[in-house]
Amino acid sequence: IANTGFASGASRPVIRGMDSNRVKILEDGVSSSDVSDVGPDHGVPIDPLATQRLEVVRGAATLRYGSQAIGGVINAINNRVPLALPDKDLSVELHGSYGTNANTGQGGGMVNLRAGQFAFYADGFLRSAQDYDTPLGVQNNSFNRQKGVSLGSSYFFGDSRAGAALVHYDSKYGIPSDTTYIDMAQNKLLTNESLQINAGPLEKITFQGGYSDYKHSEKTPAGTVVSTFLNKELDGRAEAIFGGIGPFSSSALGLQFNNRRFSALGAASNYMLPTLTQTYAGYVFTEVPLGARLNLQAAGRVESVGISGTPASNIVTTRQFIPLSASAGLLWDATDKLKLGLTLTSAARAPGQTELFARGGHDGPQTFETGNPLLKIERSNSVEANARATLGRFTFEGSVYNAAFSNYIYGNLTGRTCDDAGNCVNGDTEELREMNYAQRGANFWGVEAKTSAVIIDSPAGVFSANMLADYVNARFSGGAGYVPRIQPYRVGGGLSWNAETYNFSVQTLGVGSRTQLSAFETPTDGYIEVNAEADWRPFTSRPGFEIALVGSNLTDAVRRNAVSINKDLVMMPGRDIRLVLRQTF
Repeated sequence: IANTGFASGASRPVIRGMDSNRVKILEDGVSSSDVSDVGPDHGVPIDPLATQRLEVVRGAATLRYGSQAIGGVINAINNRVPLALPDKDLSVELHGSYGTNANTGQGGGMVNLRAGQFAFYADGFLRSAQDYDTPLGVQNNSFNRQKGVSLGSSYFFGDSRAGAALVHYDSKYGIPSDTTYIDMAQNKLLTNESLQINAGPLEKITFQGGYSDYKHSEKTPAGTVVSTFLNKELDGRAEAIFGGIGPFSSSALGLQFNNRRFSALGAASNYMLPTLTQTYAGYVFTEVPLGARLNLQAAGRVESVGISGTPASNIVTTRQFIPLSASAGLLWDATDKLKLGLTLTSAARAPGQTELFARGGHDGPQTFETGNPLLKIERSNSVEANARATLGRFTFEGSVYNAAFSNYIYGNLTGRTCDDAGNCVNGDTEELREMNYAQRGANFWGVEAKTSAVIIDSPAGVFSANMLADYVNARFSGGAGYVPRIQPYRVGGGLSWNAETYNFSVQTLGVGSRTQLSAFETPTDGYIEVNAEADWRPFTSRPGFEIALVGSNLTDAVRRNAVSINKDLVMMPGRDIRLVLRQTF
């Protein structure tokens, strides 16, 4: 997994070379409901300080989340709607840190409370960072400030539950390749229910949903509003979970709906006029034992996507798509220590609103974009083989995959530049790069591997080593060149020592140069970064108190992100040393 790294406050995940409309971002299983898919300068209103863990979903399981998850899903899990009664009546976690690069100060806290059959959860966080340093100087307009709060509760009755949460998020961050900054706010309602049925094969019914009211304004340094983006979104999913039915050991039948109203005001109205996207879908998952050690997993999804908008022709247009997707996989426990898997997937994706209806300049990424309202459904036919092995103190996990796309949608840089009015010329004399959305066949293949080994296991502690590597190759069909902005290969490794009162780890990551270029894409140099972390729990009587020292890019390497469209103008941060305090009780 990589990231677009456009700005300190705006970065989307990249999975196996795919991002934006191919990677779905969720919060506790519900859409993040933002406009980060509209432009790389738009942030995701989910903060790491309020996230307990990240779940990465690939393969057949992505069919649960829609055609916009054809590349994968990142699910931020934070327990804002409690899923279980807390073990204690009250538990609190507090954390704060200071980073030397950008004078970054941040802090937050989480509270879990039990009152009878009710569970309550609350969190809050605050971050402030100035323009960050790079090895070549300060990166102008890279400041970053966020704050947020949430309050949630669930009621538990028997093996069932019902709950909801209110979430508020604020963010202000600069666009390093420009002089403007973004002022963002989102209010969100989340709900999560589970009703235990136990009637025949039907075990339970679950529901997850959310409604979001999102707004961000792009402002000049003086605070004048240039553009405003609005997004109101309703997202929900209901599932019936079944136990054994004939040869099927377990199954799930689900329905999903999404209603999204997007609009842009001010200068942004020239980029894209209001759109309405409505999605309705049904899906099924099932598992069939084929023997004591062999299982078949299968999934299918049918989806109806309607998108209305106004392309450059100024003719209001409504497109209707019915993406059909299916997947089948074999899981073989070859031995107790070796597990093998093979998955075949044919997944379809409807074009996104930007790909269909973009029609003007976008100052953040400095592009003049034109959508194509005649785009067809994109389809990926993929195969993936994976292996997991545990041999004593040694573990290995790896996969190889290939995805053949028909009608792959991409932003095609033409080599021309344009002014805000759309007057385009050959060469780079104007400010905005012309980008037209187009389709053609493409093929992605890659490998991923990680391994670890315990070198010393003693009463004093455990000394371990690890290695990891990944590579993605993506080309257009028919010898038409490389797909733009694909992450280069990465190879890394590290050492760690874990003991009762302290931990230490050091990790080195080498990122290759990007020389396999699409038209009008520039090369990106590779780099090697070194990161380290030391954790100390000084009081045995208070094990919940921890001090950590975290070092990032310790060699102060010059780093540019090959995935980012603004990487020629923006460098990644230089060396940072961060002091972290944590307390749980």
